[in-house]
Amino acid sequence: MSTVVEFKSGPKARIFAVANQKGGVGKTTTTINLGTALAVAGKRVLVVDFDPQGNASTGLGVDRSVRTVTAYDVITGQAPVADALTETAVPGLTLITSTVDLSAAEVELVDDGKRSYRLRDALLRLEDRFDYVLIDCPPSLGVLTVNGLVAAHAVIVPLQCEFFALEGLSMLLRTVERVRRTLNPRLQMHGIVLTMFDKRNNLSEQVAEDVRSFMGERVYDTVIPRNVRISEAPSHGKPVMLYDVRSAGAMAYAHLAGEMLRRDRRMMAAAR
Repeated sequence: MSTVVEFKSGPKARIFAVANQKGGVGKTTTTINLGTALAVAGKRVLVVDFDPQGNASTGLGVDRSVRTVTAYDVITGQAPVADALTETAVPGLTLITSTVDLSAAEVELVDDGKRSYRLRDALLRLEDRFDYVLIDCPPSLGVLTVNGLVAAHAVIVPLQCEFFALEGLSMLLRTVERVRRTLNPRLQMHGIVLTMFDKRNNLSEQVAEDVRSFMGERVYDTVIPRNVRISEAPSHGKPVMLYDVRSAGAMAYAHLAGEMLRRDRRMMAAAR
């Protein structure tokens, strides 16, 4: 299934790291569904599965048996990044797959002085082939996540509407600021996405209110609901927009993509 994908030249890609060191917050779900929504909107999208669990690859329907050239091969320099591009069932959405081998990269690169720049340098070779690149970072703040932050223009943080939602957020924000200060001056906080929101649950309302009070305009207006279709879709190897386009989850991610594009245009205009 892996193939070299040909593209027309265009403007340089905007690169986003989707990151949160807490697991189970909807990070991978947000990556694949936001990527799908952007592709449906006519954007050329690359999803980089940078988590050794490989869930983004599975959620986009790429079986482990056909993941021959992966993010591990790219970051360790064993294969050119173009060889790792894999087509998906979503027109306009391309994937760099991952397997558990990627977890070894943290150890193998420990003595490499340029280890934090490996992904950035690889993606530079693709920057005119895509409009948007979404990096699905692992649930940790190790070498792989730092690579994602160094490669990115901005960070999107999925945050589950649960009691411990704000726990660890300050640590992630400090990491983002440290990376911006020392490794990647262009890095910005793009926005926080509230996920798994249950309108029947008073706790979800309270958490959303607390996060908006604490983070202000950094929080997207769009909220991703707790939705059974979102949960079912990965087991079918499909984003929710392909699995059930009329579901509340699919519509929420479509709205999020629109909000993200509008916000990104404003941020780019302000930076000029």
